[in-house]
Amino acid sequence: MISKVWQNNNKIKRMANVLGNLKLDLEVFYKKKDLPILSLGDTIKVTIYLELPKTAEEGEKKEKERIQVYEGVIISKHKQSSQIDSTITVRKMFQGGGIEKVFVLNSPWIKKIEVVRRAKVKRAKLYYLRERKGKSARLKTRFN
Repeated sequence: MISKVWQNNNKIKRMANVLGNLKLDLEVFYKKKDLPILSLGDTIKVTIYLELPKTAEEGEKKEKERIQVYEGVIISKHKQSSQIDSTITVRKMFQGGGIEKVFVLNSPWIKKIEVVRRAKVKRAKLYYLRERKGKSARLKTRFN
């Protein structure tokens, strides 16, 4: 009985070792090296690559490619940007309302992230900006 438990325990350890190696391989393959230092309150421009489906005359499907720029304020960071599955939430104001989008930093669909302006903030999450509009939604500029 003890030998069966020991064998199962060894199998679990070997599987965990294989999965750990697989995660390291994914990090090497997908991790971006040109990410800027991002912090909360930064106004950034995210360049996204999109493929839109477009039907052709002969019935074939062709892909329509497009590059879109999304500019907004980082209101939250999930995990550290050194991890492969780290995300940021970016909020932009559009026609009097706010739009939030979550980006995976190491996604192959993100072509470039550019910091436009840095801001001084004192909180870990800037969810209070959801209720604010106009001048009350402004953040103080950080110079450094």
